[in-house]
Amino acid sequence: MEIAYYPGCSLHSSSALYDVQCREVLGKMGIDLKEIDDWNCCGATSAAKTNDFLSIAMPARNLGIADASGFAEMMIPCASCYSRTLIAQKTLEGDKDLRDKINADLSKKVEGKIRIMSILDLLVDKAKSGDVAAKASIKLTGLKPACYYGCLQTRYPINVNLPDNVENPQGMEIVCEALGIEAIDWGYKTDCCGASAVYNDAGVSLKFIANIMKDAVARGANCLVTTCPMCQMNMDAFQEKAGAQYGISERLPVYFITELVGVSMGIGASELQIDRHFVEATKLMRGLNLL
Repeated sequence: MEIAYYPGCSLHSSSALYDVQCREVLGKMGIDLKEIDDWNCCGATSAAKTNDFLSIAMPARNLGIADASGFAEMMIPCASCYSRTLIAQKTLEGDKDLRDKINADLSKKVEGKIRIMSILDLLVDKAKSGDVAAKASIKLTGLKPACYYGCLQTRYPINVNLPDNVENPQGMEIVCEALGIEAIDWGYKTDCCGASAVYNDAGVSLKFIANIMKDAVARGANCLVTTCPMCQMNMDAFQEKAGAQYGISERLPVYFITELVGVSMGIGASELQIDRHFVEATKLMRGLNLL
């Protein structure tokens, strides 16, 4: 099975390990990710905050390339890229004048044919069909993850059709259950980690990270799991600083959902690049005899 793939900037830079995991894990499920040609940045938060037109035009160019690819579906792992692309597609569906204006300068026009999927949409489908459990050779007993969705996959400025409950999403929990994991119930699964504010307003972001950590630890989590590169980066890279500042002694590894699925398939830590985390992420799994 082949589907279009838009990795976005993060998966070609700071979260390159996530790109490796998506290709490896989904490949073992029989899904061949075909990266769309000549894609550009979706604009992420920057375009959305500074220029309304660019915030739609930038992902629209990628949509045009995807529409022309001939694939019915395109998977986007990054929560920000997924959000901006979905918003652009929905906006252009309802605004013919804007669509015509943008299409006038595109060699590959936006047609609105392709289905946009997040990594979680795809994995939930596979979990519900039984494919995730069927490919799992290792039951991940002992992991007690706090499934952390963050804000980008649950907050949208326009009405878009989403497959999950934005107040209490359950997609990652469904995938975890298929892996033999019982995720904890907690209160901060959709709270913001501060996103890029960690670089220009670190005090606010560190407070957010500390709040998330405190609740996860209090509920008995021994790790966090996410699908968002920004959430993973903030909770992983700045956890030590937030913990030291707010008196949190525990340190929790922050896994991508693809790492849990990959480990369940017997893929090694080095191959998945789990050893590249800031908070040591292989010790917990080795202690549970999962690696």
